[in-house]
Amino acid sequence: MSSPTPSPTGGPSKLGMAGWLTKVFIRSALTPLLLLASIAVGSVALMSLAREEEPQISVPMVDVLIQADGIRADDAIELVTKPLESILKGIDGVEHVYTYTQDDHVMAAARFVVGTKSEDAILRVHEKLRANYTRIPLGIPEPLVVGRGINDVAIVTLTLTPKPEVADRWSDNALLKLSEKLLHELVKIDDVGLTYIVGGRADQIRVEPDPERLARYGIALNDLVEKVKNANRSFLVGTLRDRGLQVPGAAGQTLQGVPDIGLLLITTRDGRPVYVKDVADVIFEAKPEEARAWNMAPDGKGGYATAPAVTIAIAKRAGANAVTIAQTIEKRLELVEHQVLPPDVVVTKTRDYGETANEKVEELLFHLALATLSIAALVAVAIGWREGVVVLVVVPTTILLTMFASWILGYTIN
Repeated sequence: MSSPTPSPTGGPSKLGMAGWLTKVFIRSALTPLLLLASIAVGSVALMSLAREEEPQISVPMVDVLIQADGIRADDAIELVTKPLESILKGIDGVEHVYTYTQDDHVMAAARFVVGTKSEDAILRVHEKLRANYTRIPLGIPEPLVVGRGINDVAIVTLTLTPKPEVADRWSDNALLKLSEKLLHELVKIDDVGLTYIVGGRADQIRVEPDPERLARYGIALNDLVEKVKNANRSFLVGTLRDRGLQVPGAAGQTLQGVPDIGLLLITTRDGRPVYVKDVADVIFEAKPEEARAWNMAPDGKGGYATAPAVTIAIAKRAGANAVTIAQTIEKRLELVEHQVLPPDVVVTKTRDYGETANEKVEELLFHLALATLSIAALVAVAIGWREGVVVLVVVPTTILLTMFASWILGYTIN
């Protein structure tokens, strides 16, 4: 029988927890199988883990928008902004409150502490506002509460522009209509989150009053505004019974188009009816230009050719793999592009969050592998080749097990 190994003090050595575990696994026949199983599950986790570029920390911001018609900015600060600030600052978890006030509008943004769930933040703001809404002056409509978060950032943006030789035939209004059709096809992809369109002027029906014609018929501008505003209404008033049948009854009628607006009766003058078309022009076209988006490309002559542009922005849901979604969007675009878009309109991918996230994750994995090889080589030279092999096996296995634990706990690589 072998005697216990003496300790430096002369007595037998006592193994601690680490030493005991090491002794058990060195002698166990299951150790190679456990190593292989760890490498297998770690590799599966590495391929399955969602890859993202931005840190997925939860720092929710909640915007509160209030329409204060007819109130000047100086008065809105005293009547609306200051009470709103005090209400938001009293909410549990709010770290900062930012406000912006202008004529007829008030906006406040509440930023919560790191780690607060966005759903909880929005719910707290809603509850606090409802409980203290009496502090806002009468006549102010109920505020609009909008939550913001890291997952509202677009991971893919697609810009539609006409080819340079036909740029003068296309308007941003026409591109907007094509973008809406294309976006309708792209939102069918799983795990797509918030989507929106940047640029382009939507169609609009405008009623442009003529001051001279209003004065000629003796009609105030307020009368015209109220007539148009209240005309497009229809609501249920009850039920009607006829021959044993019960039929829902509705009052009013919604407008069907531009002619209906022009034929709205405002009043009568000298026994003759006065319609909206008599005192105003009813126009159906794209909204007036307030902001435009352009695509600039070299024209080959030392200058730049400009063409109207409209961009589709697509975000993802929380926890989804940005790389997978970006690749799926690209495949879906290739499938529907020729069905939705004419040949003289091209789509350019102007942002690919998935591609950049994948590049950074691949760079991270490369440096981990390089560091592991360097450490194993250093240990092999300094101590011995057997110890170097142990490091070469244990370190990657530990990294892969870490990946597996992250996958199980719902974390992502970013």
